[in-house]
Amino acid sequence: MATLIEQLNESVAFIKARVTSQSSIGIILGSGLSNLANQIVAEQEIPYGEIPHFPVSTVEGHRGKLIFGTLGGVPVWVMAGRFHFYEGYSAQQVAYPVRVMRLLGVETLLLSNAAGGVNPAFEVGDLMIIKDHISLFQVNPLLGKNEDSLGTRFPDMSEPYSKDLIMRVKDLATRHNISLHEGVYLGVTGPTFETRAEYKLIHIVGGDAVGMSTVQETIAAVHAGMKVFAMSVITDLGIREEENTITHEEVLQAATAAEPKMTLLFTGLVQELAGQ
Repeated sequence: MATLIEQLNESVAFIKARVTSQSSIGIILGSGLSNLANQIVAEQEIPYGEIPHFPVSTVEGHRGKLIFGTLGGVPVWVMAGRFHFYEGYSAQQVAYPVRVMRLLGVETLLLSNAAGGVNPAFEVGDLMIIKDHISLFQVNPLLGKNEDSLGTRFPDMSEPYSKDLIMRVKDLATRHNISLHEGVYLGVTGPTFETRAEYKLIHIVGGDAVGMSTVQETIAAVHAGMKVFAMSVITDLGIREEENTITHEEVLQAATAAEPKMTLLFTGLVQELAGQ
């Protein structure tokens, strides 16, 4: 059986045979946010199923393509759709595309997701910059033998989300009159939405929002020496009094409605990173 490094090298070689251009910026788009990919002037689109050793997206709202193109005139790698632990993939498989991006030359990773609001001040459609996360409720993708060529055995996680990138996005939001929250994202396995008691627990331990993605990707990125920025669209509210339920369709609708603001911020950030 091929080792992880051998598998990564096979994936990277396949992609490089299709895409000769390069970019140091990667973007992973979450539930209902894959339409941001429409703003990409695509040079090449590769379905995940064609890439050796790549998982395949199985969730509605995830297109399942690796795209190379330009956003705001800046070359970027874009994953239109991500993978989740609840789909039956291991934590290592969830993190696999992040490691592929790193070997393709990505140094800065931008992540987006749909999340449940736990902070009582949040409303559906709000945007939250992730300033930190709580990963204790998810399986760590670094479990097992460490690949020293990817990163150190014990990576520091005191700044998983780049303070510099956070400040850049906050400045962009101010200039464009976009209201933002900043908070802690708590990662869970899913696929069930949280019970009322679980929402209360998440709030007590310091979570402002909760979701089923992003954390494992961030850990793998930090392990590999990448700078990370992440943003959540608040698509439902966990701390609520009324006897309502949450559906995936409503999550997608809320994410789609908030997408133009996130697109503007992500585009502005990649342009700043490129010195435009």
